[in-house]
Order: sequence, then C-alpha cells, then structure tokens
Amino acid sequence: MIKTSQEPYVRVLEPTSMVDQVAKEIRRSILAGDLRPGQQFSLREIADQLGVSFIPVREALRQLEAQGLVITRPGKSALVAPLDQDDLNGIYRLRRRIEPELASRSCRLLRASDFQRLQAFVSMCGDEDLGVDEIYDAHRAFHLELLRPAATTWELRVLESLWHAAERYIRLAFSGLDTHPEEHRRRKHSHAALLATFRDGDPDRVAQAVLDHLDENEKIAQKALS
Repeated sequence: MIKTSQEPYVRVLEPTSMVDQVAKEIRRSILAGDLRPGQQFSLREIADQLGVSFIPVREALRQLEAQGLVITRPGKSALVAPLDQDDLNGIYRLRRRIEPELASRSCRLLRASDFQRLQAFVSMCGDEDLGVDEIYDAHRAFHLELLRPAATTWELRVLESLWHAAERYIRLAFSGLDTHPEEHRRRKHSHAALLATFRDGDPDRVAQAVLDHLDENEKIAQKALS
C-alpha cells in the first residue's frame, strides 16, 4: 500500500467473492478488447481458463449483463454486447444528468486528504511505466473519488456501470494512442485541470467542467465508432 506520513492514498482492500473476481476478470477482458464486441463465447471455456466451476461464471455474467457488457443466451453461451451509436449516446446522456450535479455538491465536501489521494490518481493516469489496464483503473478511481462524498450507494452503482460501459468506447478511440508519451501528457493535463477546478470549490464552474469533460469524451468516442 502506498502511504504518506499523513493518510494513505488508497483504502485497505475488502475480501471479494469468487463471483466478483470472475466478473472483474471477464470485464477486464471485454474492456481491453481481448473479448471483442459481438464475440460469442462458451461459459464452460471461460470457466476452464479461469480454473473455476461453471456456477461463478454464470453468476458473474448476470452482473455483466446488468451492466450492458454481455448478452446471455439460453444454454451455456454468451455474447459480448456489440458497440452501438445509440447506446453510446444513451450512456453519455445519463452521465450528463448525474455527474455534473453530484460534482457541484462534492467539491464542497472534499477534504485536503481527498485531494492528496486524487492527485495520486492524476499522476497514475500519466505514468508511462504503468500498463493500460492500470491506467484505466486509476482513471475510474479518480472519477469515483471526485464524486463519492456527495453520492449515495445507488448513485455509485449506477455510475460504475455507466463508466464501465463508456470505457469500451473510450478504449477503442485511444487504442492506437494509449502507449504514446503525448497521450500520457494529455491525459494527465486534462485530469489535473479538472481537479484544479474542484479544488477552487465553485459549484457552477465544477458542474460546467464535468459537463465539458463528458462532451469531449463522447465526441472522441463517436469519432472512433464512425
């Protein structure tokens, strides 16, 4: 665990069930493109590759279907949900309704220790020594911690599903750039600027900054789809 003399940047991990571990790995494979949009796969094959029984794979896929990442079929097969322009528009339409309002309240609730932790995530987003999966994990954690102080448990559940759904499109858009130094610098600068706006604590400016951030990402994703 990374620590400072004041407070840790990250919290102690809670034990996770086998179903959650399986869901996390299948989700990672989908987001990374190892399981491609529209690809059919066997639940038994996934279970064999993960070294688990069929049951946790089946339960994990139910979680992932609720998040819009897979489509389960009768029997023992499933399909990675295709990428779709209407779905992309819907994802960002929902995010624009939720995130700016939460952000405008959260910026007044964040403490100095929260900003320390958030700055660490910003640094990770631009760290050329990290792998792509680690960078996207840091990216999700950054947005989660920005909004957490003002969000309910249900709002966070909905947002995490939307973030995972959006990440498929964002990864597609940046698939050829993720390892480039210039992209590391752009990503770090973009999130550092957003964090600075939160630090200033003006609710209206924060809400607009989050809205602008969402608009920019949707345009990038739309370009990749077309």
